[in-house]
Amino acid sequence: MALSPPPLALYLHFPWCVRKCPYCDFNSHTLHDELPQQAYLDALLADLDAQLPRALARPIGSLFLGGGTPSLFAPDALGAFFAALRARASVAADAEITLEANPGTIERGRFAEYRAAGIKRVSLGAQSFAPPMLERLGRIHSAQDTYAAVAELHAAGLGNFNLDLMYALPGQDLAGALADVRAAIALAPAHISHYQLTMEPGTVFGGRPPAGLPDDDLSYEMQRSCQAELAAAGYAQYEISAYARVGAQCAHNLNYWNFGDYLGVGAGAHGKLTQAGSGEIVRTVREREPRRYLARGFSGPPAATVVPHQERPFEFMMNALRLVDGFEPSLFESRTGLAWSVVEGPIARLAARGLLESAPEGAQRWRASEFGRRFLNDAIAEFLPTRPVV
Repeated sequence: MALSPPPLALYLHFPWCVRKCPYCDFNSHTLHDELPQQAYLDALLADLDAQLPRALARPIGSLFLGGGTPSLFAPDALGAFFAALRARASVAADAEITLEANPGTIERGRFAEYRAAGIKRVSLGAQSFAPPMLERLGRIHSAQDTYAAVAELHAAGLGNFNLDLMYALPGQDLAGALADVRAAIALAPAHISHYQLTMEPGTVFGGRPPAGLPDDDLSYEMQRSCQAELAAAGYAQYEISAYARVGAQCAHNLNYWNFGDYLGVGAGAHGKLTQAGSGEIVRTVREREPRRYLARGFSGPPAATVVPHQERPFEFMMNALRLVDGFEPSLFESRTGLAWSVVEGPIARLAARGLLESAPEGAQRWRASEFGRRFLNDAIAEFLPTRPVV
């Protein structure tokens, strides 16, 4: 089946933090010396230049500056970067441009300046409003820092912001999890990301889990109770961990979950591209270590790994089944180049187990059931390749 390239996004990775959090498995590095701001932004542009030919002049629909802590970079430097980017690539006039930021006082500029530089959306890493929880998570900011940052966002006219919150924290009870959600709602964000603390391999917590972690039953009770609180306040769940007011869903993340394409630029950045003509789906990744990334030079794009046909169903479902509304078979076919018949068997088996269901709109839309969302990894595993797909 022929493949047409899906929408294209751009992810820019900024790999430095003031301090690495013990639960974080992202490619972030503690900043020990002076930030190589201009050198890194120049490297991002060179990296972009090397990758743009693969995108074949497709317009960029969204930008996401993630990390690490991209708000360590000064607003005027980012503004100059955006100008250089627009001179090189076709960026949609209404492109969503998101900046991840910490609530602390270590940032290089104020939110009004970031807005003037071109930032349209901010994702603020609050994580909790309880001082003991912030301390146990190794965060360098206080709850008061979050309140001050949100006041500044509102004053800057950046009402389209997200608050990251975690639950099932060491020593947290149900009342504490609900208090965090209520504190977040009171700050009137457009979007709330609410996700469970997990012990990721390779992290400090992964090697030495903290004491007092809630058990599975309490964690699930926290999730359900907080979901009800968010729904009552007008935040509709649209993805496993994402809740938004009407019209405030994150366009960049929706592109990921709908198996769209994205260029990954920066140290450790991952990318996915659908090749016009051949129909190949390729994945790319850049060097993780910032010094090596800065030293390498960019005479060409990163090496591309082709996603085999037999792995495409798993990769698609790993994203699309996170969406509360699910997906239509036509999206599966258009994004993978495979016939729907390839997954009809696993879909039927999962539906029989109660893990998947046809959406209320009709049988032409499939999604994880409430039960299936609780055991989503089990559902996705059904699509792991066991035989060649043709």
